[in-house]
Amino acid sequence: MKTAKTGRDGRTRIIEGALRRFSQDGVSATTLASLREESGVSVGSFYHHFASKEHVFGVLYSEIQTMYQRAFVDELYRHETAQGGIEAIVALHMAWCGEHPERARVLISERPPRRQEPGGQEVAESRRAFFRQVADWWRPHMDAGVLRPVHPTMCYVLWLGPATEMCRLWFSGAHQPAEDEIKMLCAAAWQSLRLG
Repeated sequence: MKTAKTGRDGRTRIIEGALRRFSQDGVSATTLASLREESGVSVGSFYHHFASKEHVFGVLYSEIQTMYQRAFVDELYRHETAQGGIEAIVALHMAWCGEHPERARVLISERPPRRQEPGGQEVAESRRAFFRQVADWWRPHMDAGVLRPVHPTMCYVLWLGPATEMCRLWFSGAHQPAEDEIKMLCAAAWQSLRLG
């Protein structure tokens, strides 16, 4: 139900409040009381939409992951060359994190919900579909001897590990990445993943 005061329904207010709290304090340090206070909803309204703090987190994490994956796949498929795609994704990762810092903090700092936890099934299914799309783009370049055959976990570490670590430093206030540093991250990812 929408309120006259905000024009946003209770569910939206809870999700928005959870994003602020989880990104600032982390999921484990966020209490149910602080979630309700941040969103300005009553106990009854909260439980009308969500069964627990973990339920809110599962829904929020799934929404953030889907948003990121769509941007990733859209950008990746704009590039026909392996180098163009690899480097563009690093640039996209940095830009997306800069444009959505609260969402990025949750995505890169929190453990995804497990399959049996609220939201876990959706997160797992979304990841499977995402990895298929990335693999479909990757495979022709690998078959042509341009990209390395690597396990998805190692692919992520080599492709976005350094950029994600730069984002952690950025979010902590330790370092603001410069344009030339982002270009270096793009080039480093390409060097790590190219074959030969």
